[in-house]
Amino acid sequence: MTASPRSSSSLGNSFIARVGLMAALALIFSYVEAIIPYSASLPGIKLGIANVVTVIALYKFGVKDAIAVSIIRIVIAGLLFNGLFGMIYSLAGAALSLAGMIALKRTGLFSVTGVSMAAGVLHNMGQLIIASALIEDLRIFFYFPMLMFSGIVAGILVGIASTIIIKSIK
Repeated sequence: MTASPRSSSSLGNSFIARVGLMAALALIFSYVEAIIPYSASLPGIKLGIANVVTVIALYKFGVKDAIAVSIIRIVIAGLLFNGLFGMIYSLAGAALSLAGMIALKRTGLFSVTGVSMAAGVLHNMGQLIIASALIEDLRIFFYFPMLMFSGIVAGILVGIASTIIIKSIK
């Protein structure tokens, strides 16, 4: 039995509406994080609160939603706050972290917080890969242990927040 045009259209419309709302929320979180006067002594370290929305999208709605929310948020935030290079770094980090989140979630062996923690580390690794390609110097990877630690901490915090929200969503 084939789906009627109306039902497939309404499915597409609900996807667009859902992703639009989640991307808007993630963009608001990106903006809030951009205006918070936070000064880490190391560049590239931030909490990544917008990733809470991506984690929720992955666990509540699936891979397609999480990818769409992430790309939309990064492109718009790049245009508004971070510039072209910020967007490139974020896209690289997001690609690697999303791939890791999807793979780890599919195993069923990791909690939401564990998946989020790995994503935080992978996001920083993706950004370092782009940075090393742009500056053509592998010594930038000496910075990875510090970024790995910050990715673990941020990933745990994002994972805990995501877990609480996922449990409260019906």
